Amino acid sequence: MSEIRRDKKGRKLWTGESQRKDGKYEYKYQDVFGKRRTVYSWTLTSADAAPKGKRSDLPLREKEKQIQRDLNSGLAANGGDLTVLELVEMYIAQKRGVRHNTRANYKFVINILKKEEFGCKRIDRVKIFDAKAWLIKLQDDGRGYSTIHSIRGVLRPAFQMAVDNDLLNKNPFEFQLSTVVVNDSVTREAITRKQERDFLEFVKNDKHFSRYYDGIFILFKTGLRISEFAGLTVGNIDFENSRIIVDHQLQRTRNMEYVIEDPKTGCGTRMVPMTPEVKECFARILVNRKPPKVEPVVQGYSGFLFLDKNGRPMVALHWEKYFRHICAKYNSIYKVQMPKVTPHVCRHTFCSNMAKSGMNPKTLQYIMGHSEIGVTLNVYTHIGFEDARAEMLELNGAQANSRGRRTEKRVS
Repeated sequence: MSEIRRDKKGRKLWTGESQRKDGKYEYKYQDVFGKRRTVYSWTLTSADAAPKGKRSDLPLREKEKQIQRDLNSGLAANGGDLTVLELVEMYIAQKRGVRHNTRANYKFVINILKKEEFGCKRIDRVKIFDAKAWLIKLQDDGRGYSTIHSIRGVLRPAFQMAVDNDLLNKNPFEFQLSTVVVNDSVTREAITRKQERDFLEFVKNDKHFSRYYDGIFILFKTGLRISEFAGLTVGNIDFENSRIIVDHQLQRTRNMEYVIEDPKTGCGTRMVPMTPEVKECFARILVNRKPPKVEPVVQGYSGFLFLDKNGRPMVALHWEKYFRHICAKYNSIYKVQMPKVTPHVCRHTFCSNMAKSGMNPKTLQYIMGHSEIGVTLNVYTHIGFEDARAEMLELNGAQANSRGRRTEKRVS
């Protein structure tokens, strides 16, 4: 018969419990992964007082109850002893086939967590309050809403992975971000038809920027994403059938490495119709394209329409810079200022103009390459009061004409 073990007060110790020579209690057990673990406390029960000079802590048997609850529910004790940084690294390590922009964002989040005290916090000690407080701190430190949105976009699924793998009971990042931090991001609005005409006319007549007119016109009249536009090759322009074949996009990494990727969404691979004016622009681009000494090849693709001074394909960064300089020059000349125009604003404007012209939403969704019709309707379509009034007047006029024709028929 085994000897009954007791503490220094003569109390019976349960299985796994023991008391060290210095009086501290310990409890040894196996977690859900079979790993040996130990917890400590200066007191055995809630009736005990901590020794003089020792910090008060949860009694050992209260800790045992929590451990048993976790074991019964299949949870790993202490969140598997993982820190926030370790959890995110584990989550990212399981991701495969991600785009280079996504990889860059992962690296960005990791670097932030390495600098932040929050990254060293044990995941089982992160409560909703802690998660919200940290995001607020990031904004107080000068981080923008879109940046914080991206960070939360990595941490939320990482913590959900911990929940799914029985490391946690609840995801502390499962809340609406806009209720926690101020959304200070600038909405990219479509410009008016008049502003579009003025912008294009200015570019066309400017001695320096006129060389970019055809490309800018195409962006305004096709709604292509700038990375899709940058990736266009001679073979993507089907003059015979008046269509643009969109089946890839061109990106450039921070290391100046060119990358070909699939379109942004599953619906991104598409045929975009060319108007006669767009067709003429592409024809001029091909005529004016100077063959480089060495034709650049990126993952088997060659014949890119626009090349920089070094003979390398132009990317989004080039065009964004041109738009920025054009806007600056325009606004330095005219009193009526031109709002910020970017390649993405061109895309917004095209979509908005097509919607206002009455294009079928499903047709517009196809041309834009949106995976969801809601994106087409809610994000890119900017219908204002003047548009609503004009359409109501048009409909009322049509109804009045219809009534007039019916009256004429009855009279005759």
